[in-house]
Amino acid sequence: MSAVTLARALLPGMVARGFGRVVNVASTASLKGYAYVVPYVAAKHALLGFSRALALEVARHGVTVNCVCPGFTETPLLTESAARIEAKTGRDGRAALAANNPQGRLFTPDEVADAVLYLCAAPGVNGSALALSGGEV
Repeated sequence: MSAVTLARALLPGMVARGFGRVVNVASTASLKGYAYVVPYVAAKHALLGFSRALALEVARHGVTVNCVCPGFTETPLLTESAARIEAKTGRDGRAALAANNPQGRLFTPDEVADAVLYLCAAPGVNGSALALSGGEV
């Protein structure tokens, strides 16, 4: 609900100024399903739907609303996930997660930030989901 709370707090000022950018960080899970993480996938689909609907509501006021949808990204959450995979399967957890990406790699937080900056600089992009997925989706 953090995206909803922030939108309620910040959009009135953006609309009044006639300019604003909202970029929500979703996930490739907002674009496709993944087994064994149904609640996460449902939440990310909801975030993307919320963002697209909100984009339509504020489009005529100089405000854009978009999502960045990264694949597996080097974060503490990924480190925990990799450790769980290793503990349960004995496989290299990072390699298992990177195998989902056609480029065979994990993303960096800087790459996600670059995608956010792009959307902030692109006034004609509104209601979009920018996949940072190496071709996965």
